[in-house]
Amino acid sequence: MALAIFDLDKTLIGGDSDFLWGEFMSEIGAVDKDSYQAKNQYFFDQYALGSLDINEYLEFCLKPLSQNTRKTLDVWHQRFMSEKIENILLPKAQAVVDGHKAKGDTILVITATNSFVTAPIVQRYGIENLLATNPEINNGEFTGRVLGEPCFQTGKITHLNHWLKKTGEELAGAYFYSDSHNDLPMLELVDHPVVVHGDETLQKIAKERGWPSLDWH
Repeated sequence: MALAIFDLDKTLIGGDSDFLWGEFMSEIGAVDKDSYQAKNQYFFDQYALGSLDINEYLEFCLKPLSQNTRKTLDVWHQRFMSEKIENILLPKAQAVVDGHKAKGDTILVITATNSFVTAPIVQRYGIENLLATNPEINNGEFTGRVLGEPCFQTGKITHLNHWLKKTGEELAGAYFYSDSHNDLPMLELVDHPVVVHGDETLQKIAKERGWPSLDWH
């Protein structure tokens, strides 16, 4: 038995849930469509380049959560799942998750995208353990701020180490599946790094290091 860790966006699903949530919020009129989509695309491009300012991005994407009630957001998220997520769930990804479960492995998703957006998606795959960037909540409502360190790049390792200490799980023999060179610190940490739908930079690194490179589409 081992720990099987999965990135979410563009790995377990065939798209980026954070970007799609921004698109969805624009489409339903929750934010100014033109300006929000332009900024959303800007941050998406910065992430791809490996130059994203995570704090600047989180200030941008968490602000709309603070401007609406949790009840309203939960209703919107149900629509979001139906309209944006269901058609990018990947049966091959589900099969890999189920294969690890059958071996008795512990399944964990670790993602930079905030837990409000990602928790229902992770649950859709039947996965109970999630480490994500946590939005701050006060009296049941989002404040627009981040609680603790963002779960991004080396921040993923910080979150993982806290979780390992809390749960008693061990990293020996662990797998990590990811698409992004932003996750290189995590890929280098585990015994079994696996590239899935790798970006150009990560595919090159995988080839140089002999890491498996998979396509679940």
